[in-house]
Amino acid sequence: MKKQEYAIVDIETTGGNASGSRITEIAIIIHDGKKIVERWETLVNPQKEIPPAIFALTGITNEMVGTAPIFDLICDKVLELLKDRVFVAHNVNFDYSFIRNELELAGFKWTARKLCTVRAARKIKPGLPSYSLGRLCNSLDIPLENAHRAGGDANTTAILFSRLLEWDDAKVIETMIKKTATDQRLPPHLPPNDFDALPEKIGVYYFYDQFKKVIYVGKAVNIKKRVASHFSGHKTTAQRQNFLRDVYGISFEVCATELIALLLECTEIKKLWPIYNRALKRFEFNYGLYEYESRSGYRYLAVGKLSKGQSCIESFNNLHTAINALMQLKEQFTIDYRFCNFGIPELPQAIKNELEILPDVDSHNELIENALNHLVSKRESFAIIDKGRTQEEKSVVYVENGHFYGMGYLSSDIIINEITELKEHVLRYSSNQYIMQLITAFADKYTYKVLSISQSLKKQSIKVNF
Repeated sequence: MKKQEYAIVDIETTGGNASGSRITEIAIIIHDGKKIVERWETLVNPQKEIPPAIFALTGITNEMVGTAPIFDLICDKVLELLKDRVFVAHNVNFDYSFIRNELELAGFKWTARKLCTVRAARKIKPGLPSYSLGRLCNSLDIPLENAHRAGGDANTTAILFSRLLEWDDAKVIETMIKKTATDQRLPPHLPPNDFDALPEKIGVYYFYDQFKKVIYVGKAVNIKKRVASHFSGHKTTAQRQNFLRDVYGISFEVCATELIALLLECTEIKKLWPIYNRALKRFEFNYGLYEYESRSGYRYLAVGKLSKGQSCIESFNNLHTAINALMQLKEQFTIDYRFCNFGIPELPQAIKNELEILPDVDSHNELIENALNHLVSKRESFAIIDKGRTQEEKSVVYVENGHFYGMGYLSSDIIINEITELKEHVLRYSSNQYIMQLITAFADKYTYKVLSISQSLKKQSIKVNF
């Protein structure tokens, strides 16, 4: 049987992501598991300008790469060196994604087993202050010469790899290079224990950066499977590569139902505003329906922009929906057009002249009051009772006057006579229109889980399955 060999790789590039940047230098060192057997390196013409910041880091200039071969001319040599060998690098996914992308541009489909020396060092030499190549070498007394050049960093990684092989009494590296090794797909800075601790249950998960700040919140029916999907595949976008580099930790919260997980995800994103959450940020409610009184005593209804922390009668995600809602109130309660501010340019003078006589103040204000009471009367109060995280508890989602009040869990042995008593067993959360859309859709679909606020639990005719 042929002895396993390793291709230790380091590259320099024009930027931080494989889809928009190119390789400027590459070094490949072949290691047979005991010693170095071959070494190769070259500058590469990236066919684009090297940014000043990259030049400052690597010292590679546009003039240096101007006469170097483009990647297409060296792709055969690169493939020859990588073929049937384990791809080894410090922060392996970075180098791997660039080379995979360059080979794909050259017309080749290539994959390989990978070994990350960051992850291997964490396992074999745990507890060190840092696992960046420079600081790791200082801790392990490994010489680091010609840093931030492909040849120098590849040589250092090769020495580190040899040392790790010597220290690896537990056969960690052998386990890691198996294609099925999960932690080979994990971000380089993520402790494997964080991933191993994830349950295969419904819930919400949090990704943290090196400063313990939440950078992403997600919900899942199977937390472990969903988290793993973030790290699979070979996408080379800047967003994905930056995301993987920024993940330093994971935590989670198990939820009883998918609805509670959805609501928790939404409220946490609104509260924490993580940098990598984008989808739910589209559901911002930018307009509100307001009521105010002028110095003359007349009450007005108005559509306007929402400010942070500002309260309103109703909120809307666009001006068109807000205007339609106010228009419906105006028509239904025959409110004088002049006391409705639609947030658009004023009416033409010709229309204004037809409305010169103002209505009686008290009669007009009564119409406004009736319209507002109508809005409030449409807001239902109810609770959704569903299964808990265990057989000994139930989950509760509570809505009061058409707004999400809170959610939580109560023990099955607690006796509740009136639904309003459920408020004592839930945690308060902020409400918004998107959350209420989720709750209303669920309530319409699973009516047997909904309890009306107007009736006691004992008098409810609706059967609820716990």
